Amino acid sequence: MSAPARHTCSRAGCRAPATSAIEWRNPRIHAGDRVKVWLACDEHVAVLRDFLAARAFPLEVKALGAPADPVR
Repeated sequence: MSAPARHTCSRAGCRAPATSAIEWRNPRIHAGDRVKVWLACDEHVAVLRDFLAARAFPLEVKALGAPADPVR
């Protein structure tokens, strides 16, 4: 039996386990059905969310493993 996959934070240089998924898209270049996902640890979820929000990208923060909702 193998160990479950460990997801790590998307923040550059961070190797901490991810606890949240940030679903986002850039409406200037992505169609409405194209969603990107960044994973974040507890320490970096606000940093990554704020980076995307400052660019006015539609985003949704979910607990890792939570069902996905459409990104607005």
